[in-house]
Amino acid sequence: MLAKKQIQGLPPYAPGKPIEDVKREYGLETVIKMASNENPYGASPAVAKAIAAGASKTFLYPDGYGTALRKALAAKHKVDEGQLILGNGTDEVIQLLCRSFLTPETNTVMATPSFSQYKLNATIEGATIKEITVKEDGSHDLDAMLAAIDDQTRIVWVCNPNNPNGVALGEAELKTFLDAVPTTCLVVVDEAYYEYVELDDFPNSVALLNAYPQLVVLRTFSKAYGLAGLRVGYGISQREIARQIEPVRLPFNNNIFAHTAALAALEDEAFIAACKQKNSVEKAKLRAFFEARGMFVFPSETNFLLVETGIPGDVVFQAFLENGFILRSGEALGYPTAIRISIGNEAENDAFIEKAPEILDQLRASLGA
Repeated sequence: MLAKKQIQGLPPYAPGKPIEDVKREYGLETVIKMASNENPYGASPAVAKAIAAGASKTFLYPDGYGTALRKALAAKHKVDEGQLILGNGTDEVIQLLCRSFLTPETNTVMATPSFSQYKLNATIEGATIKEITVKEDGSHDLDAMLAAIDDQTRIVWVCNPNNPNGVALGEAELKTFLDAVPTTCLVVVDEAYYEYVELDDFPNSVALLNAYPQLVVLRTFSKAYGLAGLRVGYGISQREIARQIEPVRLPFNNNIFAHTAALAALEDEAFIAACKQKNSVEKAKLRAFFEARGMFVFPSETNFLLVETGIPGDVVFQAFLENGFILRSGEALGYPTAIRISIGNEAENDAFIEKAPEILDQLRASLGA
């Protein structure tokens, strides 16, 4: 049996190696994972308490509408409950958008390099994909993206801050772009790293929803909120957009623990503020380390750094892996001589900075770089 042609040959998602596998393979006692942009401080302590309290309810189906979580998110963002699209992570919301609006007769516009799930899901729907290379500084080339839009364009993706380079767009840039995009074309602004942003003029995208009916804003609990293992993401849009997507969403796509944990996490704003502050300090420390060694570091508004090392990313990845550090090679991310490193906690970053010079010097010597 043959699957539909557009998915034949598509590679499956390749997750990073589990810590225990790396320990066993390389005979290591300690391994530090700095590859998946997770929150190294975990989740609010309130989350574990809430999950434990709900552990006796596993025999029940979750609330398929997510009523309590919808109410809390609507209050937080000052929107109507009907404007929310709940997903099993923002990955699922991206999938729902593609399934609802893309067909083989339509096209979609996105930056490259950017988050891989936009292209993957558009490919599955058979849509034509128009990729616009980011500018030299890593930012979206909004003028070129605008020029690529035609009558058959249904979705434009703006990853802000962009993954994998962390570069963010300001409000004036985004509003100018939105002013020019036809209302028949969705503009999906993916703000997965919103809670980490320090840029003064970063857009208040949710506040722009009333002015721009084509706008969809994505947020997640997987990053700063520390709930990556529970998969909770959401979109905010005009009610009509959310209404059209709702029949496509699987029933019970968030489980009981996901709802419970997200509600508890939302209530602990002090925890998020503390994580942001620590991330800022540690990010500056890692940036200074790389820049002192003459490496270019993209201006990141996230909890990761993309670093141009001048050495093939897979080579750097392997060398650090063998020394107990799981990083992300830039080769699969569109930056062949870069690495992406998640910002760890103070102890993790200090351990990296202590060991990295030796590893990098050995690599340069072996490659004659």
